[in-house]
Order: sequence, then C-alpha cells, then structure tokens
Amino acid sequence: MKEAFSQLIDQISSGQMTKEEALEAFEDMSFSKLEYATIDHHREQRVGYPEVIYCQHKTLDQVVGIFETLADRGKNVLATRATEEMAKAILERFPEAHYNPLGRTVVLDQEHKVETEDYIAIVAAGTSDLPVVEEAYETAKIFGNQVLKIVDVGVAGIHRLFNRLEEIRGAKVIIVVAGMEGALASVLGGLVDKPIIAVPTSVGYGASFGGVSALLTMLNSCASGVVVVNIDNGFGAAYSASQMNQLK
Repeated sequence: MKEAFSQLIDQISSGQMTKEEALEAFEDMSFSKLEYATIDHHREQRVGYPEVIYCQHKTLDQVVGIFETLADRGKNVLATRATEEMAKAILERFPEAHYNPLGRTVVLDQEHKVETEDYIAIVAAGTSDLPVVEEAYETAKIFGNQVLKIVDVGVAGIHRLFNRLEEIRGAKVIIVVAGMEGALASVLGGLVDKPIIAVPTSVGYGASFGGVSALLTMLNSCASGVVVVNIDNGFGAAYSASQMNQLK
C-alpha cells in the first residue's frame, strides 16, 4: 500500500495524473464498491488485519464475489461461518484455498506469514466445543500465530487438565472454550499467569439456554484476568488473542 501511494504521488508531481484521477485511484486502493458490499482494502493498514468475510446470512454469489475481490489484491483471505456449498464454490475458483468443515472456515493463504515465536493455547472443555475451537484456530493461524490446541480437558475430569498444565502455562495468551456451565475458564484463571479469553459455547441441555448459562458463569468469574467474548465467537476470541500475542 505504501508503494502504491508513493507511485501515486510521483505521478501527480510529474503531471502524469490529474488531481481528479488521483482521487479516483486512491478510492480504488482504499475500497471496492460492489452492488451489495463495500470492501475495505485499507483495514489492514489501520488495524493490523485485513477484512474478514462473515458468510452467514449472505447469498452464495455475495460470498464468492467478496472473496474474489479480496483475493485479487494478493492478500490472505478468511471466510467464517461458510456452508459446504459456499466452500465448494470458492474452491472451484481458488483450488489452493483450504476448507475446514468443522470450523466452517475457508482460508486462502497467499502471503505465507512467518509464525510468531510465542503461541496461543486454545483449551476446550469438550469435544462438542470443537466447532468453535476450529474457528478460533483457523483465525489465529491465518493471522500469523503459532497455535496449540488442547481439547476435552473440562472440569468433569479435571485431572486431564492438570496433565497439560505446563503447556498451557507456556502460552502468551489462552483461549478457553466451554459450554454447559462454563466453569473451565474460572478454574484456569486460578492456575495461570497469562490473560484468558473465555468463549462460552451454545453446547448444553435446556437450562444452558443456548450458551447463556456459560456466558453468565464466565462474566461472573471471581478469577482475575478472565475476559469474555460472545457465545460461540471463536473468531472474536482469536482476533483479540492475536493482537495480544503479537504485542512487542
């Protein structure tokens, strides 16, 4: 982007481009206007990470169109909450892309960033929480992080957690994914000296209220250092964890 701006300035200075033409070119570098979306190409320069496609409630054509617009700039592309049909259509256009059916993500890795030395640990209470774990994992990976997954170590068999505790403690940031009563985040909060991002999941029986029970447990945790994202929001947890992990 800096190189493109520099070239634009040179063309204006040399008279090869008028002010009006330069403004039009600048607008094209900043965003693309589609019939149904305005694609933000400048986001990575502002906040550190490019725009991500949230596929749910979008049509197949909209998802493919947005994906193509982002990919044509040569950047990495992440699509979350993608259906199998959406993934198939994207892979037909970009066969080098990767679809994670459990995490419902499609990733196109065109920049191949070097992974961080520090790692993010994603710790999950149960196997039923894996769709959220995978969404968080794919997000953290495409943003250039080293990631360790530790799954099925919930409080119902807490000795399993203690068996992996040193690996968890070695992380710079910890994402805790749990449904049911969501107690795992509080337990880990009393055992580690790293920031914890808790993700309540919608896993559980009727009184879990689709994840509200776990959400309230995590919000009311008496363990310090635990912050909470919304129900099933593996993407949001990984985004924040990536920012923390990459702080110098």
